[in-house]
Amino acid sequence: MGDISVHLVDRGRVHADMGYVLDGYSMGSASNPNPDHEMAEFVVWNAVIDGSDQTLLWDTGSNPDAGNGYWPAPLYEAFSHVDAAEHTLEADLDAVGYSIADIDGVVMSHLHLDHAGGLAEFAGTDVPVYVHEEELKFAYYSAKTTEGSIAYLASDFDHELNWNVVHGDEHTLFDGFRLYHLPGHTPGVMGAHIETPEGDVLIAGDECYVEGNYTDEVPLGPGLLWSDRHWFDSLQKVKELERRTGGDVLFGHDLDRFRSFDGGWNV
Repeated sequence: MGDISVHLVDRGRVHADMGYVLDGYSMGSASNPNPDHEMAEFVVWNAVIDGSDQTLLWDTGSNPDAGNGYWPAPLYEAFSHVDAAEHTLEADLDAVGYSIADIDGVVMSHLHLDHAGGLAEFAGTDVPVYVHEEELKFAYYSAKTTEGSIAYLASDFDHELNWNVVHGDEHTLFDGFRLYHLPGHTPGVMGAHIETPEGDVLIAGDECYVEGNYTDEVPLGPGLLWSDRHWFDSLQKVKELERRTGGDVLFGHDLDRFRSFDGGWNV
């Protein structure tokens, strides 16, 4: 295995109710029938995984026009990407020393609108875009019918892209970089195990929005959960990887956790 570096790319902030990300967070009770709701700040991030012979991008963030009518109004009301306009993929990659032209492949953890909003940058190119089979099916099902989930926009991913479909539970991209199927949040969420000279990195992604999903095993709120049973099984898979490797676990939108890694590993 050659040297691998992981550079974290800050793509801005989303404001949302904690009740969306931790099930039961704002539930009323007999003694407190009208609990206060807590709005919190969450991070949207990408990562550049730089291997010995290829450079891969993890996710592509939100479309910069998210707050200007590109996202459906009900979704933006619930999950406001307040600074999306300030975070183009090109500019944010440049901030960590890369350009879109440097990217040899894109790994999509899933195709929700805060992850797939920059895919159009790779339309009409031969850059491979890795996505799990179950995610691609559900994304098109959701975006092209009235069924499924509102969080998929065809305009994000219905392009002439070089799809590379990932099947099954595990897929090795190159030595030291392996993908894992982690269904629960959506049918096709993928995480990763990346081995760097500075230690192992485990990307849980939106399997765990915040640390409470992981440490306390509190599920995502119902609006963010495709399958509770699958989510719990995927959580145990990530925890077993952590026990086996001692790796740092990177959550999907936890701002404090993101900041704690200070830009990445072996950078």
